[in-house]
Amino acid sequence: MKYLSLNPQIFIENRKRFVNKLKGKSIAIFNSNDELPTNGDALHKFKQNSDLYWLTGIEQEDTMLIFFPENPDAKYREVLVITRPNELKEKWDGHRLRIEEAQKISGIETIIFLDVMDAMLQPWIHLVENIYLNTNENDRKANIIEVRDYRYAKQMQARYPLHNYKRSAPILKELRAIKTAEEVEVMQTAIDITDNTFRRLLQFIQPGVMEYEIHAEILHSFLTQRATGEAYGSIIASGDNARVLHYTENNRECKDGDLILMDFGAEYGNYAADLTRTVPVNGKFTSRQKTVYNACLHLHKYAASILKPGISIVDYTEKIGDEATIIFQKIGLLKKSDVKNENPNDRAYRKYLYHGISHHLGVDVHDLGTRTEPIKAGMVFTIEPGIYIEEEKIGVRIENNFWITKNGNKDLMKNIPVEVEEIELLMKRIK
Repeated sequence: MKYLSLNPQIFIENRKRFVNKLKGKSIAIFNSNDELPTNGDALHKFKQNSDLYWLTGIEQEDTMLIFFPENPDAKYREVLVITRPNELKEKWDGHRLRIEEAQKISGIETIIFLDVMDAMLQPWIHLVENIYLNTNENDRKANIIEVRDYRYAKQMQARYPLHNYKRSAPILKELRAIKTAEEVEVMQTAIDITDNTFRRLLQFIQPGVMEYEIHAEILHSFLTQRATGEAYGSIIASGDNARVLHYTENNRECKDGDLILMDFGAEYGNYAADLTRTVPVNGKFTSRQKTVYNACLHLHKYAASILKPGISIVDYTEKIGDEATIIFQKIGLLKKSDVKNENPNDRAYRKYLYHGISHHLGVDVHDLGTRTEPIKAGMVFTIEPGIYIEEEKIGVRIENNFWITKNGNKDLMKNIPVEVEEIELLMKRIK
């Protein structure tokens, strides 16, 4: 790993929180992700199961975690399972964790090897009534491939059909949504790396540069600051490309007079940052660009003023829609008649702001958490309103990351330049 070792107390605390939610006479089992093929004999870069990582800090493939809080033998109430190091495999693929290393990363004392796990697990299963298994229940999940968690659930149900099976996912959705101070500290490191990178870009962007060259600068900056890499595929969208929400081609020349929308974030210790900034390619906003940008910034600040414990994302989004309706009339995008005759299920402002305003952020860039229940202290959200005008070939989005507190929220990206004057000044210095 490129990042410095994280405090294992992060994972110790996460495990305590999870175990406290289990019913009596239960065992809970977590699996690592599959290693997935690309073509030929090649594999995609391995990405650990987010829930397993959140509980252990272990990134290695073929890893399992077993909780049995009422195990008669106390040393086996929390067990980490890793693959046994193999000299030949290590010659090809590199070092694999030793027991002492896994203990140091995770804070788990009892480590066993995968090749003896099955024989040890069976008698434990016979002592419990409930088996908690894990599946991906992220609301935005799109992958329909039967991955390891689902295959394992079928195997367990076939082997032990008379046990009661429980879902770990609802517990993880509740717990992972509430970040500890230690988790936020890691996220702040990812954010600070992203901040440094954005400032670097302001000294690099100019007419004639290619979007992919900007992307290369991002990758270079991330890696030199010990980031794992990108938290998600960077969006570098100049001109009219900015209206494409998940634009990934990043292959257009940045032209004088255009805006460029950059949506990127570092990953550090498997925790994500998620920043969006829109800047003028030539370092100077036109009058109209400034008007649209400041309208978006107004919506961003308004959203930050109401994102606090007690409000639901549904109500929050509706309030921002009300404010956008007012602002869009002021900047000439909507007429009073547009608003008067709007479809309540497809409001007029949606022509120019056609995505959600916030999502949970954490180990995953679209992290686990409810979208219907009231927001709670400890959650981390993005705030990312946008304005997209097809007729003017303009797309603007502004995004920061906020930690919800008992009294409101804390802007984790407060140091990253966002005002028109800040951006123009930082771009002007290198001219």
